[in-house]
Amino acid sequence: MNEKISLQHWVSSICRWPLGMVLTASISVMLPAMADKKDGVMPTFADSLLLEPAQPATQAGVAESEAVRAVLAQKSAGENVAADQPLDVFYAQLGNALVWQSERRVNALVEALSELTGDGLTVEDYAIDKLLSDYKASRAADAAGKADFDIDATHQLLKALTHLQNGKTDPRRLMPDWDGPEGRPLPMADIIQRLLADDVAGAFERVRPGQAHYQALRQALAEYRAMDQASVAFFPPRDEALRQGDRHPDVMTLRQRLTYWGATGLLTGQVEAYPALGLESNDPEFFDSELEGAVKRFQRRHLLKDDGVVGRNTREALNASIASRIDQLRVNLERARWLAPVFEQQPPRLWVDLAGYSLIYVRPSGERWQSRVVVGSAERETPVIHSRITHLTINPSWTLPPTIMREDILPQVRRDPDYLERRNMQVIDYSGKPLDASEIDWASPGNIMIRQPAGRANPLGGVVIRFPNSDMIYLHDTPSRSLFGRERRALSSGCVRVEGVDELAKKLLEDSGSRQGLQTLKRSSRSDIQVNLPEQIPVALHYLTAWPDVDGEVTFRADIYQRDSRILTALDQER
Repeated sequence: MNEKISLQHWVSSICRWPLGMVLTASISVMLPAMADKKDGVMPTFADSLLLEPAQPATQAGVAESEAVRAVLAQKSAGENVAADQPLDVFYAQLGNALVWQSERRVNALVEALSELTGDGLTVEDYAIDKLLSDYKASRAADAAGKADFDIDATHQLLKALTHLQNGKTDPRRLMPDWDGPEGRPLPMADIIQRLLADDVAGAFERVRPGQAHYQALRQALAEYRAMDQASVAFFPPRDEALRQGDRHPDVMTLRQRLTYWGATGLLTGQVEAYPALGLESNDPEFFDSELEGAVKRFQRRHLLKDDGVVGRNTREALNASIASRIDQLRVNLERARWLAPVFEQQPPRLWVDLAGYSLIYVRPSGERWQSRVVVGSAERETPVIHSRITHLTINPSWTLPPTIMREDILPQVRRDPDYLERRNMQVIDYSGKPLDASEIDWASPGNIMIRQPAGRANPLGGVVIRFPNSDMIYLHDTPSRSLFGRERRALSSGCVRVEGVDELAKKLLEDSGSRQGLQTLKRSSRSDIQVNLPEQIPVALHYLTAWPDVDGEVTFRADIYQRDSRILTALDQER
C-alpha cells in the first residue's frame, strides 16, 4: 500500500488497539520507519509505528485522542503537573493513546506504588487509596472522563518514578552547600516499553537505583521495621563504664537493650540445663564473654570503638529507638537516590564519607583503598562537594583561611605579641610581600594574610590534594596523627585530614599517568611544589548517617551536623 497514512488516521486506529499489540507492531516497523527519512527529517516515534494496511479510523478513537489532548492542555494551564513529570512527553510518545484502561493494569500500578514504602517513600503521596475506585468510576464516563482518569494515573506513575530515581526532595533547598548532580530525566521510552508489555513493576525497577549499597539500605529498612518495638528500659547513665567481669543490675538492662536491637541468646540459657553449650553463668547480672561479644557487634554496627566496654557513646546508641533508626534509614535512602549518578561513575573515583570518618578510593582496577579521616567540627562543617582532583602540593606552606585567622589567630596575637614568632608564622600582604608583625595594628590589621612555611609543624604536613571548589576545601596530611585514633573525629576547621595520605598520593599519581616520584619531591628543599595530574580524578565529599560497610552490613553514624531532621521533615510532607 503506497498512500501515506495521516497521523490522525493512525491515532484513531491505535487508540482502539490493546497496548500489547502496539508494542508488537512498533518493534516490527520501528527500524524500517526510522531508516526512511522524509525530506531529510527523522520520523517521529508516532511515525515509526505506522502499520500497513491502515486500520479504519473510528469516531471513538478520534474522540479519545482529542480528549487526551484537551485534558492535557487543561491540566498544564492549571499548573497541576510538575515540570519533572512530563505528561505531554509520555502521551506524545504514545500518540495520545490511553494506558490505564484495564483493571488488571491499574491493580499492578497500585501494587507497585504500595511497594515504595520499602524505599522509605510515603505511599500516600501517590493517591493509591483512590486509584482503583476512580478507575471503576471512569468506566461509565465519556471519552473526556476516561482521559481524565488515565492522565491522573499516569501523573501518579511519573511522580513516583521521579521520586524513586532522583529523590522526592530537592537537595538544593535542604542543603545550601549542595553542589551534587541534578536529577535526571526519566527514561521515558524504556518506561513506556515496559508498560506496553504489561510489566508495570519492571518500569519501577528500571529507575530504582541498582547499586549494592541501595539494596543493603532497603534490606536494613525491612529488617528494622520487622523488629519488636515493645518498650524496654533505658540503659542508665553511669559514673564508670561497664565491662566484662562486672556484676551489676545494669547488666540485665544491657542484655534487654541488646535484645531489643536484635541480639539473641542473651536472656535465656541455664548452666545446669545446657552443659554442652559451655555457658559461663546463669546470673543475668553478670557481664560474661558472650555478652561482651554482643556489645562489640553492636559497637561495630554504630561505628564505635569495638572494645566491648559500655561507656557514654555506647550507652547513647543503645538508648536510641528502633523508630529513630527507621527514620535514619529512610533519610539515607533519599541521599542514595540523590547520589545514584555519582556511584555510576567508572573508577578511578574517590569519595569521603564525612559522618563515617572515612575515605574510599576506588582504583582503575577496582581495588579499594580505605583510610580514616578527620573532618570539620559541628561549628565548621565540611561541605558536600563534587569536583575533580587536579593537582597535589608537595611540602606545602599554609596560608591561613580567613575564618581561622579571624576567629582563632587574631585573638591569640592580641593577647600575646610573640605568638606568631613562636609558631614560625609570617605576615604578608596580598601580593606575598613579607610585613613586619610589630608594625601591624592588630586591633584593625587591614589587608594582611598569615602564612606558615613548610615544615614539620605545618598543619598541612607534607602533601595536599587539591580540587576546585568554592569553599577552599582540600585533603591533606597532618602532624597530629594521634587524632585518627579517636572514635569521633569531627575536629578540623573544615578541610579533611587523611591518614596515610602519602600512600594515597602515590596511587593518585600512578593512576593518573604521572611519572613524578612522591618521595623524591618530598626530599626536595623547595616548598609548594605543584604536581598536576595528567588525568583528573573525580572526588566527592558526602554526608551519610547510615551506610553499608565493606561487608554490606549497614552501620549507623552520629548526625554530627544535625542534617537528618530537615530531610526527614521534607520526606514526610506531601508532594
